Amino acid sequence: MLNKIKKIKKDFFLLKINSLSELEILKKKYLGKKGILNFFFKEIKFIENSELEKKKIGFYLNSLKKDIEIYIKKYKKIFLKKKKKIKKKDYFTDFTKPGNKKDLGSRHPISIIENRIINIFNKIGFKICEGPEIENDWYNFTALNFPYNHPAREMQDTFFLKKSNKLLRTHTSSVQIRYMEKNPPPIRVISPGRVYRNEKISSNSHYLFHQIEGFYLDKKVSFKDLKNTINFFIKNFFGKSITRFRPSYFPFTEPSAELDILWNNKWLEILGCGMIDPIVLNNININSEIYSGFAFGIGIERITLMIYNLNDIRDFFENDLRFLKQFKQEF
Repeated sequence: MLNKIKKIKKDFFLLKINSLSELEILKKKYLGKKGILNFFFKEIKFIENSELEKKKIGFYLNSLKKDIEIYIKKYKKIFLKKKKKIKKKDYFTDFTKPGNKKDLGSRHPISIIENRIINIFNKIGFKICEGPEIENDWYNFTALNFPYNHPAREMQDTFFLKKSNKLLRTHTSSVQIRYMEKNPPPIRVISPGRVYRNEKISSNSHYLFHQIEGFYLDKKVSFKDLKNTINFFIKNFFGKSITRFRPSYFPFTEPSAELDILWNNKWLEILGCGMIDPIVLNNININSEIYSGFAFGIGIERITLMIYNLNDIRDFFENDLRFLKQFKQEF
């Protein structure tokens, strides 16, 4: 029986296979349920020789089966590669056919407005700087002159992370502190990014929104410089517009102001601004007797609602393609 199996092995590996279909026929002939090898496996139990002889024949059969399986897999790959090459050669491109339509995406309205604002401030020398969205108390509050009893430190305004002194930043002013620690004046920087506040979600408020904050620090910077910078932005972004500065309060600026713009016969608040408080400069070892500066903060969602005549801030975060496709023309 062993000699018969050896002859089958010799004959098999002398065969010439010319196609994938021939290979499949051979596979069925040798490895199928009614194939040659299965026949011998069944016949082993009827051999009258010793158990040692049976084991020897069984081992040889298993070895032959593995060799044939490897051989078939190898040639199957070869034939499949040849088939692909033939298909590529036979393929004909009809250049007169219309191209496949690709559904292009578009910039988000928030990104469109943010980029417009950045481009305007880039023209007058403001560089972009970015920082982490997870902050600590020093950069988000203390360095910016927030008193320890300030309401913004309470849970109703700020998202604090459990079992740590970390929090989600409530403004991008923290980026400015980080930048001033590493870079000496003169400094002219804007910091765009996402901020988080613990607010109820409604048509005009959200726990997540976007800001662009900026500041300018140098010798002899005055409130006049602040007004000229803000008016340059307003003129380039909104065109000729009527504006007004109202006195306000921010812990990190003194004096502070809110800027309103007359829009559709209504006064609308656009941004907050002011001269950087000397305490903030002293907190990061910048001599407030030599240097002065101003800072401002712009809420991007508010301006985007105005520009596109929208009335619900929640639309920006719904990922509704019917809403977002309206802004394709501005991509």
